[in-house]
Amino acid sequence: MSIQFGVSTWVWTSPFNDAITESLFEKISSIGFDAVEIAVEDPGTFDPVKVKAALKKYNLKPVLCAAFGPTRDLTHEDPAVHENCFRYINACFDIANIWEVDFVAGPMYSAVGKARLLPPEKRKAEWDLAVKNLRHVCKMAEAKGQQIALEPLNRFESDLVNTVKDVSRLVDEIGHPAAKIMLDGFHMNIEEPDIEEAIVTAGDRLIHMQVSENFRGTPGKGQTNWNAYRKGWERIGYKGVVSIESFTTDNKELAGAVCFWTPKAESQDKLAVDGLAFLKNLMQ
Repeated sequence: MSIQFGVSTWVWTSPFNDAITESLFEKISSIGFDAVEIAVEDPGTFDPVKVKAALKKYNLKPVLCAAFGPTRDLTHEDPAVHENCFRYINACFDIANIWEVDFVAGPMYSAVGKARLLPPEKRKAEWDLAVKNLRHVCKMAEAKGQQIALEPLNRFESDLVNTVKDVSRLVDEIGHPAAKIMLDGFHMNIEEPDIEEAIVTAGDRLIHMQVSENFRGTPGKGQTNWNAYRKGWERIGYKGVVSIESFTTDNKELAGAVCFWTPKAESQDKLAVDGLAFLKNLMQ
């Protein structure tokens, strides 16, 4: 099976919910995507069984991307926050099983936006806590036939895991077969000195990819070295989904969280259409 192409629901909407499922999936399918990356911000906003039916109707493969804010922080000082995060991740595993997906993706080691200059001992304490709590998450995953795909974030969104080397070390220290890697090209364009080699470093632990332009716009419309991505995927024999992730200024809450002050394309539909055409041409 060759690479499949997907798109995030965040390109158009937030939070994902039952009211938009049918029309959004119809649009994504008609554009020509193989997969839809569903951002599960709140498991209570949709019926996963109804979503599964819509996925089947429009012949879309699902990817479950989880969201981690201050109340879902596995490096928080308060163990109650860890427990809340465990409950959320467990709910995501249950949804993934309904959708017949075998992993949950996201930066689940810490809260997004947690970026501080810490003394070495505090940094080590948070790292060790992430390892400990993610090892527990992996045991939860194993019990439900699931895996986790851990995503490095750029330095402005995380002070803990920024590069492929960071996330590879994290996976090594977790030491559980359920711990895998996902990569996001937007963050890689900031943090990685060599995109191709970064993908090769992730190797067979890479189970999901997100992409966009260097400015979070339409793939092919910016400065990204796309040939480096193609060569990296070819070198490791990557066969997963490559999913376009961008956002819309129409959703004020999400736009503020990801610092999206202006639109990055003529329209969100055009971003998806042109981005998919570019990616398909890239991999020919």
